[in-house]
Amino acid sequence: MEMLLYHSTTIAVFAVLIILVLGLRSMLKGDSPNLSQKLMRWRVGLQFFAILVIMTYVFFGR
Repeated sequence: MEMLLYHSTTIAVFAVLIILVLGLRSMLKGDSPNLSQKLMRWRVGLQFFAILVIMTYVFFGR
């Protein structure tokens, strides 16, 4: 169980990083403002999920 949570934590953090980079790239390129807003909203949701996974890992890792 601990190994699964460890890998889930890693995947969640990298997913947040990828969405962050895509959103920033979209803003800097001047693409559609709606796309960058949508990506940043996805980032916030993924950050929430990542925090939940990390807290679960810490709780069960003890």
